Amino acid sequence: MTNQALHAKAFNQAIAEDQLIGSHCLVCGNISIPQRQICSNCHSDQVERIQMDGKGTLAAFTVIYVPPTSMAEAGYNAKNPYCVGIVALGEGPRISAQIIGLDLSDPETIKIGLPLKQTFVVRGEGEFAKKFLAFEPA
Repeated sequence: MTNQALHAKAFNQAIAEDQLIGSHCLVCGNISIPQRQICSNCHSDQVERIQMDGKGTLAAFTVIYVPPTSMAEAGYNAKNPYCVGIVALGEGPRISAQIIGLDLSDPETIKIGLPLKQTFVVRGEGEFAKKFLAFEPA
């Protein structure tokens, strides 16, 4: 298994345990999400795994009315859309995730800069259940 695959596995395992993890470069201070073995800023291998606090603000978003198969299977469609956004985390990096708890009947009321906090959603049932990162208004 490649290092990238190991990091993806660790990231997904952390999500399954209601944690959001990244990496902190001990040389330049850069914070990355998901975690990396090599700093994307200074290319140092002196990085440590950190737990993010899960707070941030909405930087961009879109409301999706025509979902991919996996989201259609979760019940989303033109009459039940969902929101995906880019969240600027308090630590600096940005991450894409579903944004829940918003009134999607009038997307113009959703404002950039909205304070958000991490949460987790489970899709699927039984042995097919999987937990995903999401954010909701703080």
